[in-house]
Amino acid sequence: MLHVAVATRAFRRYSTYRAATLAGIFTNSVFGVIYSFAYLALWSANPTAGGYDAQDAVTYVWLGQALLMTIALWGGGATDDLAERIRTGDVAIDLYRPVGIVGWYLASDLGRAAYHLLTRGVGPTLIGFLVFDISLPSSPLTALAFAVSLVLAVVVSFAIRFLVASSAFWLLDQSGVKVMSGAFAIFFSGMMLPLVLFPGWLGTLARALPWASYVQVPADVWLGKHTGVDLLAALGFQVMWAVLLLVACQGVLR
Repeated sequence: MLHVAVATRAFRRYSTYRAATLAGIFTNSVFGVIYSFAYLALWSANPTAGGYDAQDAVTYVWLGQALLMTIALWGGGATDDLAERIRTGDVAIDLYRPVGIVGWYLASDLGRAAYHLLTRGVGPTLIGFLVFDISLPSSPLTALAFAVSLVLAVVVSFAIRFLVASSAFWLLDQSGVKVMSGAFAIFFSGMMLPLVLFPGWLGTLARALPWASYVQVPADVWLGKHTGVDLLAALGFQVMWAVLLLVACQGVLR
């Protein structure tokens, strides 16, 4: 299939940057260690903060480092290519292709995400397991649910990045919108601090926004915080945002 071929080529493209990948694994691991000790200090003062125990908190740290590049938290990937093609006018060629632009770039981004998951995702997770004994999914069903949640996280991230890139149709350059979007992503995804620690209305708002799909939802699925109907609701939340945002992407193109 065409989209499989596009994803495969994207995977191969990113696999050529081996030195950058190794440097990224090292950097993620260093930050994982730093954040782990900071979180351990926090949870020693409040052992049940946000409904997590200390092991949950440390596991959350390493999951965040593993997902950082997989979900392209700060932007990048296929959508940056789209923004550049809009700026230069080469997007006209994309519009003439007998295949939808959204599907084409989504396939490319999934290929990129797969590479980063297998390298900058698995690498830090193994280090976190060896050094801090992070928890693993409690059952095959939990592991499967996490895999589904992770794919949905990438799709939601892609859709938001696609909309940011599409702003170049009007602004000619996505840079300012990209920086602003990245700031929202860091704060509201749970990367900076688990959303379960956000108080009152701020926590409710943060958990309702699409960025919660990036880190908080997949991490809670991994940790077994969602089970039964609650698990279906968590995945449904990601599906809802994925559908709404992809429809918005199509609307922007029209």
